Amino acid sequence: MRDPGLVAAPSADPATVRVTFAYVAWATVWLLVGTTIGLIASIKLHWPEFLPYAWLSFGRVRPAHTSLVLFGWASLALVGLSLYVVSRTSRAPLWSPRLARIALWLWNLALLGGLVTLLAGVSRGPQEYREWVWPLAVILAAAVLIDGYVAYRTVAARTLPEVYVSNWYILGGFCYLPILYVTSYLPFYQAGLGNTVVAGYYMHNAMGMWFTQLALGVSYYAIPRLLGRPVYSYALGVLGFWTNLLFYPLIGAHHFIFSPVPWWLQSTAILFSVGMMVPVWAGTGNLLLTFKGGGGAVRRSYALPFLVTGLIGYGLSSTQGTIEAFRTANIYLHFTNFTVGHSHATMYGFVTFIAWGAVYGLVPRLTGREPSPLAVGVHFWLALVGVLTYVIAISIAGILQGLAWVAGQSFIVSVIAAEPMWLWRTIGGLLMVGGHVVFAANVWAMRPQRATVPTPSPNAVGIPA
Repeated sequence: MRDPGLVAAPSADPATVRVTFAYVAWATVWLLVGTTIGLIASIKLHWPEFLPYAWLSFGRVRPAHTSLVLFGWASLALVGLSLYVVSRTSRAPLWSPRLARIALWLWNLALLGGLVTLLAGVSRGPQEYREWVWPLAVILAAAVLIDGYVAYRTVAARTLPEVYVSNWYILGGFCYLPILYVTSYLPFYQAGLGNTVVAGYYMHNAMGMWFTQLALGVSYYAIPRLLGRPVYSYALGVLGFWTNLLFYPLIGAHHFIFSPVPWWLQSTAILFSVGMMVPVWAGTGNLLLTFKGGGGAVRRSYALPFLVTGLIGYGLSSTQGTIEAFRTANIYLHFTNFTVGHSHATMYGFVTFIAWGAVYGLVPRLTGREPSPLAVGVHFWLALVGVLTYVIAISIAGILQGLAWVAGQSFIVSVIAAEPMWLWRTIGGLLMVGGHVVFAANVWAMRPQRATVPTPSPNAVGIPA
């Protein structure tokens, strides 16, 4: 339903509004580019002759797809929203919108360079999610550090004595990502078994200590704000933050069960994967309980269904990851397409739906413009049906592969068994990309007014936006 009384929040700092929307807009551009490239990669699995050009070979488009959706879409959208959240929860203007804009252009420079170099075949080789050559990695790191510094200075300038729980997660993500990034690019970790261990560390902690932190930080502001009620339990939010920091950094090796990775490291990863149920269900339960009694608000809102779906995706996909870590399950699932389905259930079913819900819930309150509720509904159902089709199909393909391998059958038997599911993967991908086009139109509909918004008075800044 449309909000008949919607106007731009009088307490919203105009510079912060422009910066937040710029991040969301550029994130949307990279979402369209990245998922179109991902669709090309999917088609090539069951139609290898599709676009037979070296620049569009599977080995090049796949890393281009993952880097654009991870660093372009998800990171930019969540960073832009996070900058707004730290401003509102601190009741202070964004510390330096100019620096935030410089960081945005550094993000875009790195993303464009990564796209061109990867499609040209220039990369660091078998370094999953770390394929960019080091000069581009340095540019990206500079952008992250600048954004993190702006967020920190904004929280430091808060007019409240407390640090709201959203800012724990957001600042935690900005603190941990530089550690993760530097460790994963150190040259003496790039060969042999050490490279495998660091690959697991990097891949999993990029998800758990960056995307999860920012997504939960945004959720802890957006959900109570849209429901008009406080979060169910502040203590559960803090528990989730510290236990996530305790358990998540050591679980990456559960992707390499039954590999030459030391057995004790595999067992440690399994143990800490079980421990991850504490922060996962502390966060999921806490935010879902915030909805208790708010069913009517969800039915009337076009943003809250995305957030509910994202929270359910967080709980279910994380639980699936813990089950997959056990050796009895892992023997059938590791190194198969099942892992690809799991990663999409998490990044898309959790992180992306949270980002969409926050965009639809917060941006209209910044700009005074909202999208068509019908178009938002079309986006929701295209994305949900698409990702379910994709994840179910690719998970079945992975199970069929694992059963064939455990039975000792030849590799080609597993390929033949999985191939029909790859067509359904593409069908799901087509629905998802269609949803992204609708989302882009909705973002355009929410663009800021051209008229200059007056600077808020000191008293107005204290009004929640």
